Amino acid sequence: MDGDKKYTMLGICCLSWIRSPHSRNRRLSLAINVGLIHGGGFILCCLLAIALRLRLRVIAGDAGVNNLFHFWCTMEIKRTLLLFSLALVLSSVIAEGPHTCPANLEAKCDGGSSDGWEGEFFPGIPKIKYEGPTSKNPLSYKWYNAEEEILGKKMKDWLRFSVAFWHTFRGTGADPFGAPTKSWPWEDGTNSVAMAKRRMRAHFEFMDKLGVDRWCFHDRDIAPDGKTLAETNANLDEVVALAKELQEGTKIKPLWGTAQLFLHPRYMHGAATSSEVGVYAYAAAQVKKAIEVTHYLGGENYVFWGGREGYQSLLNTDMQRELDHLARFLQAAVDYKKKIGFNGTLLIEPKPQEPTKHQYDWDAATAFAFLQKYGLIGEFKLNIECNHATLSGHSCHHELETARINGLLGNIDANTGDPQIGWDTDQFLTDIGEATLVMLSVVRNGGLAPGGFNFDAKLRRESTDVEDMFIAHISGMDTLARGLRNVKKLTEDGSLAELVRKRYQSFDTEIGSLIEAGKADFETLEKKAMEWDEPSVPSGKQELAEMIFQSAL
Repeated sequence: MDGDKKYTMLGICCLSWIRSPHSRNRRLSLAINVGLIHGGGFILCCLLAIALRLRLRVIAGDAGVNNLFHFWCTMEIKRTLLLFSLALVLSSVIAEGPHTCPANLEAKCDGGSSDGWEGEFFPGIPKIKYEGPTSKNPLSYKWYNAEEEILGKKMKDWLRFSVAFWHTFRGTGADPFGAPTKSWPWEDGTNSVAMAKRRMRAHFEFMDKLGVDRWCFHDRDIAPDGKTLAETNANLDEVVALAKELQEGTKIKPLWGTAQLFLHPRYMHGAATSSEVGVYAYAAAQVKKAIEVTHYLGGENYVFWGGREGYQSLLNTDMQRELDHLARFLQAAVDYKKKIGFNGTLLIEPKPQEPTKHQYDWDAATAFAFLQKYGLIGEFKLNIECNHATLSGHSCHHELETARINGLLGNIDANTGDPQIGWDTDQFLTDIGEATLVMLSVVRNGGLAPGGFNFDAKLRRESTDVEDMFIAHISGMDTLARGLRNVKKLTEDGSLAELVRKRYQSFDTEIGSLIEAGKADFETLEKKAMEWDEPSVPSGKQELAEMIFQSAL
């Protein structure tokens, strides 16, 4: 019996107890009522109350007159039945009313069943609305107005925001030097399927309140490993079935899915680049299942992040063989994707190192060269992560432009690093200038669809309130929205584009056109050099370009 019903029953029983004129009857009624509230059968308790009270009257020799005794019995039965009827009516009303509760384990809203959780996970958080730049409400958008049209598209279509399940719902606050600092109220400390299903419900409530209709996931983050691959797949199927159910009737679907091929000890030498064929086969089976799940949920992309696809030392590594194996693995993924009718884009996510010393997809240029060598251009695009760009010695803008000009820009992991910290900190992007540069590339690319912006970012170790989950995403979304608005200013002003045009205007001449068309040989160019003699070199106007850019921020 839940809390509301217990209190109702208690009130009825107290009235019954107060009504009883004799102290022994009060004690009896109280004892029966306590048993009732702690789960005793209601009808049984009522009958027991009648029988015992009648028995007490007989033992005590009360009244001694049969007529009076039977009259009392009749009245007692009527009163008890009246109370019983009233209790049933009140219980029915309570059962039919809305039943919500705070999302914590102490509430036991579902009788202790993790996957049957019916409570609200974020009871103090409203749906996040756009309130404009002057708003002081931290739980509102200041710059992101989903339906507002900018440069020919709605903001939501330019940005296509997505919540990363792993950082948002599996992040613990742990770092290389410290234990976890976070445990959300709905967590019970287990890695069970039941807990995974409760977590999935929390995830969908979060997206609904945030107003985001895309999400992304690793297979092992949404469902736990089993003792065998078959059991693991069954666990995943059960959680995915719930996700599919929660998606129904909404616009929510995965931006992309992926397989977690780096955490388990079996992958310590890599997955597709492992020196063990058994590991290679296991990884293939895991990716096969993850692609199927992504397809089943309506995912728009599938990502390969080679977390340990690299080496620690070349002394014990056959690099050529490992790269060949990786290419064969990716080609098999392409073949299977087509076989099952999955039309999503396959994405490679470059990262230079961490956890390995050197990873084979070091940066966008390296990934492009790999795809060219193995004939995979046209089958893959790139998922650029800003923090990974920093680790490779590039800016995020550089990586985006490298991907864009090669026709490979498919998706963006929107995060940033800390220049004073040497590892991948995955912080939410809040730098307005960097966000504007990011959006310059996106606008030049014509957008990201079917890709988008995935917040591969986590709360700081010291941020431990549930509310912080919302504030972090709001801040990241507002930052990129503000960057988009700034690009609109730069586009409408035109000064920056004109500065760049003028810088290269010498190539708009006849000889310049021949060069760009590949029709100017060295003999022709030598004649021109002799004719022109020493060329004049104009200013690059870098400071002016920076001034124009800053004026838009």
